[in-house]
Amino acid sequence: MAEGIKPRRSQNGRPLGRPRTGSRVAAVQALFQAEQAQASPETVIAEFVRHRLGALDGTGDFEDGRVTDVHVPLFTQIVRAASLHQETLDPILSAALTEDWPLQRLDAVLRALLRAAAAELSMADGPPAKVVINEYMDVAHGFFDGEEPRMANGVLDTVARQLRPAEFAATA
Repeated sequence: MAEGIKPRRSQNGRPLGRPRTGSRVAAVQALFQAEQAQASPETVIAEFVRHRLGALDGTGDFEDGRVTDVHVPLFTQIVRAASLHQETLDPILSAALTEDWPLQRLDAVLRALLRAAAAELSMADGPPAKVVINEYMDVAHGFFDGEEPRMANGVLDTVARQLRPAEFAATA
């Protein structure tokens, strides 16, 4: 585990919370930050691992933008995949959007969320597509109160069916 990260633990020593969900929340934040600051993904990953991930003594969840329960390898994998494959993933996301709402017109946080989810859906060894979509819907509801989660759900369903058609073949 990275230096400085102190996951909260229950009395039996097990981590509390949902670290994989925390990884996704942190990945969305990191992708947003990388885009806004025009920083490299490696720079942002290093900053997050040093300063934004893990609990600080005496603080609660998400204090000062912190994500306390994080599976750091998953966080890193999502940010790297979304950044390295953005040129491939953005056209797939764009095709799932309407002409009225191109990818660049979307809120920057929503764009980061869609990129993170698409990156995870493109991972052959990742969790099932429906799990990925459900996880990112939880994340979307944490960031948005309006229609954005519904839009994200529709886009991710379309993207998942394109990237992982075998998982949806039985339901077609």
